[in-house]
Amino acid sequence: MAVIQTRSLTLSYDTETVIQGLDFTLLENKITVFVGSNGCGKSTLLRSLARLLEPKKGAVLLNGKDMNSLKSSQVAKSLAISPQGPIAPEGLTVFNLVKQGRYPYQHWYQQWTEEDEKMVNSALENTQLTDLMDCPLDSLSGGQRQRAWIALALAQGTDTILLDEPTTYLDLRHQVEVLDLLFDLNKKEGRTIVLVLHDLNLAFRYANQIVALANKQIYVQGKPEEVVTRKMVHDVFQLKCEVSTDPIFGTPFVIPFGKGRNLYESNMSV
Repeated sequence: MAVIQTRSLTLSYDTETVIQGLDFTLLENKITVFVGSNGCGKSTLLRSLARLLEPKKGAVLLNGKDMNSLKSSQVAKSLAISPQGPIAPEGLTVFNLVKQGRYPYQHWYQQWTEEDEKMVNSALENTQLTDLMDCPLDSLSGGQRQRAWIALALAQGTDTILLDEPTTYLDLRHQVEVLDLLFDLNKKEGRTIVLVLHDLNLAFRYANQIVALANKQIYVQGKPEEVVTRKMVHDVFQLKCEVSTDPIFGTPFVIPFGKGRNLYESNMSV
């Protein structure tokens, strides 16, 4: 199982520090969601956990070893990442996209195997894309394309999957479908899922652990029902709100303050 930790992790772009001296341990076999305002470093942190961004200082550890000391194939066999807004070559089929997840297992002396075929077919089945495997990726709906990218990650056969805003540009139905798929992968297969999400109420519904980032640090982390408060939302997002309870799932439900039709019409009638 992939165990990811950070030790005094500092991440920068040029001279701008985004994350400063971060110590963090990822929960195994759980769903962890990073939340925070735009530009707070959520995606940057996720990229560093996948070794796509080299630390300015400190380290990211994978199974207790500095990730930068490991071979790329070792990392790819332990964790998979689905980046934000991935782009595929025009005309690429779903099957040919998903089979790329098996590249870490290919060698000059051993090409495509029955195990590779099994893993790709299993990934397509888990994401309900078997009937669409020969379709060009660019012919699919937004939700179907996102499932195809998740299938690519599944084909790698890793215990940990990192996803950067997997519900962006999807309508509400497809957002829930994608998150339900990830939920099932966690509950039924024990996969460790790490997400960046913007929709707080969906994040609180699915997450075992919320990690809220602010001021280049972790502001708070823990179970949503234990850490989500009006003060937390105000401090992290600079937003006034009420925090209620989701009537179906019992998780925190954020109701932001702001202007709205009913309140405006009530004031006008006084």
